[in-house]
Amino acid sequence: AELKKASKRLTCHKRYKIQKKIREHHRKVRKEAKKRGRKKPKKDPGVPSAAPFKEELLREAEQRKQRLEELKQKQKLNRQKEHEKKRKLEAKKNAAQIMEKAEGKGSSGKSKAKTNKLLDKNSKKSFCRELKKVIEASDVVLEVLDARDPMGCRCPQLEQAVTCSGGDKKLLLVLNKIDLVPKENLEKWLNYLKKEFPTVAFKSATLMKDKTMPEQFTKRRARVDLSRTTECFGSKCLLKLLQEHGKAQNKAIQVGVVGFPNVGKSSIINSLKGVRACNVGLARGVTKSMQIVHIDKQTKMLDSPSIIADPSNSALALALRSIIDTEESGSADVLEGVDAILNHCSKQQVMMHYSIPDFRNTEEFLTLLAQKRGMLKKGGVPDVENIAKLLLCDWTGAKISYHSQPPGSQRPPPYLTEDKIAEMQECFNLKNLEEENNNTVQALKYPSPASSIIFQSAGMANGTIEENKVIEVASEWENLETSKEGKEEEEEDFTESDDDQDDVEEEEKDVKEVNQALALVSLTRHFLFSESEHSNSLSFSLDKTADEDDAYDFNTDYV
Repeated sequence: AELKKASKRLTCHKRYKIQKKIREHHRKVRKEAKKRGRKKPKKDPGVPSAAPFKEELLREAEQRKQRLEELKQKQKLNRQKEHEKKRKLEAKKNAAQIMEKAEGKGSSGKSKAKTNKLLDKNSKKSFCRELKKVIEASDVVLEVLDARDPMGCRCPQLEQAVTCSGGDKKLLLVLNKIDLVPKENLEKWLNYLKKEFPTVAFKSATLMKDKTMPEQFTKRRARVDLSRTTECFGSKCLLKLLQEHGKAQNKAIQVGVVGFPNVGKSSIINSLKGVRACNVGLARGVTKSMQIVHIDKQTKMLDSPSIIADPSNSALALALRSIIDTEESGSADVLEGVDAILNHCSKQQVMMHYSIPDFRNTEEFLTLLAQKRGMLKKGGVPDVENIAKLLLCDWTGAKISYHSQPPGSQRPPPYLTEDKIAEMQECFNLKNLEEENNNTVQALKYPSPASSIIFQSAGMANGTIEENKVIEVASEWENLETSKEGKEEEEEDFTESDDDQDDVEEEEKDVKEVNQALALVSLTRHFLFSESEHSNSLSFSLDKTADEDDAYDFNTDYV
């Protein structure tokens, strides 16, 4: 049996009650309107018969109305099409997900193959793969060390891989950023390191001209101290050393440049080349793959990604040597890193450097620094997270002068036997190297020991070179890339052709024209009515008083 529709009948009592309520409501609305003093809008009486070109005006108005309706219909159809496309996309995605679940691991492996290719460049495993390529391809490996903490920049795993690789592979240490440490400290480190590996003192150029960009001369650039910024020191010494080794081998050599993030690997290559051949930046991990730069016919430089710091390292080593994206990393990691740095420094010197009063803990220090630099959130709350990120960038960049003392006694690591040290030092003219280093040291200006912060090094930092040992946080990368892919698909489906865009523009123009025309019609109506009313009331206007005569006169519009 079919269900009958519910009856709309009401009891009289209920119906009368509703009607009463409606009457009361209308009465209330009228009262409020009276109080406000607003009158009902007059109905549009249309174009009067006395108006000139009445028929033409009406015809034009009707045509424009029709065009408006057509436009609305077109827009409605376009919206419907878009909704259909979206529905189809969602249906496809759902179907793909169901298929993946049904097929299991086999299908998921194929679907992930595409994302893996895209993720490869950014993943830590890719960094290790590229680094291993550089080590295997190079005849000489340059391990770049930050002169402020040379021991903290040394990677025992890398040194062992190069020294135990066999063949004629050599390892050189390049002590970069020497202008940020006191002269006496630099000399101590050079004497300490040269007993293990041949060491070159180096100061890379910081303002390199990009060969792809045209030269620009500005007043501000003219004031910059060029000797301090664009000139590099130690490049001749390093090139001479490499060319001599090439002649001894009687072949063109490949030189791999390796090291932890922000030690200045790409800057050294740019300094040797004389132009900005490799990308450099304050962010860690700018170089993502092996890059070949030809210095001359006999030497090729291989730029490599940074060494991945092992998670087993101390908090200080992870803060200064790991590839941290300061924008994406959590506030807890950054604060922990800042805390580790402050714990390994002289508190008095840190207070003097930042011009900050005494502080009890890291959070208080960051709060004081944020207030001093004006880094505040809404309501004047200090922005502790951003100031911590800024501080980390300062300590890994070339902004702050700090220095660490070399160990008291020379204790080479177990993989560095006397035979290995002798093997690494042969084929190099060590006397010439020492002379060149002394010339470099004498040519530069250095900060005074009082202005440089004393820093306690955490010792050698462990790094992961083998791809298998890398612990990758794959889920984050996958989510990032899959979201990007989804967006790209949607963009492809929803991209409109040039013709469609032109149609939309034409429609918009038509709408504007219609609106203008309607405004014109209403003006003409207003004008015509006002004229007729004025002619009828001319005889009465003479009898009116002076106060009433001050009312608006429509004739003033057309004088």
